[in-house]
Amino acid sequence: MGDSARIVGLYRYPVKGLSPEPLAQARLEAGGTFPWDRAFAIENGKHDFDPDNPKHFPKIKFLMLMRDERLAKLKTRFDDAATTLHIAEGGEERLAANLMSDEGREALEDFISSYMEKELRGTPRLVHAPGFSHSDAPAKLVSLINMGSVRALEEKIGAHVHPLRFRGNVYLEGLAPFEDHDWVGKRFRLGEVEFEGVHKTERCAATNVDPETGARDMEIPKTLLQNWNNADLGLYAVVKTPGTIRPGDHIILD
Repeated sequence: MGDSARIVGLYRYPVKGLSPEPLAQARLEAGGTFPWDRAFAIENGKHDFDPDNPKHFPKIKFLMLMRDERLAKLKTRFDDAATTLHIAEGGEERLAANLMSDEGREALEDFISSYMEKELRGTPRLVHAPGFSHSDAPAKLVSLINMGSVRALEEKIGAHVHPLRFRGNVYLEGLAPFEDHDWVGKRFRLGEVEFEGVHKTERCAATNVDPETGARDMEIPKTLLQNWNNADLGLYAVVKTPGTIRPGDHIILD
């Protein structure tokens, strides 16, 4: 790792399965996720998530890119102060809904009922529990993506691979391909925040979907398996000390 290894992008995903939102900075708490990251999810089928007793469910329970690629055509923005989700399609706003109000949740559910009519297994239901994250990982973790690994994958595929296919929180530049996989069990700093690597991120078919067009146009897990004997790209890490991180912050291994 060179001295120039640094953060080049920060993203969150307020509603599981919907579009990423770039951030200028992120204030992290020990043992926490990005603020509002995967704070909401949309049940597709049985309504059995209990906000008073939240527990982790497999992502297949919710609307998600792995199966529902049309979601990628929706561009979303979340206003923290107003707890309002803005949804645009084709450059035009389709919905603005306060997700913490009954009316706002109903408005989003009605929109999804129409937009995803063919993909639904039942009435969609927006779910949320304060402090709970509907991440693919059952623990509260932060997802890191090594841009060096993305470029190594591009070489094998022979085409540009959009980094947001991997739906990470922190994008890192200046590392050797898959160097971050060696950080499992190790501590490192990004800017003023200390992390510890927890486990590598196994990629699923959601990465086959272009995040801008919604087209299912690549075979990324298959390509990873063929070339590296696993489908891993990226690292989950736990926040050990609180602080704020920003693009440009450098990486320091302890």
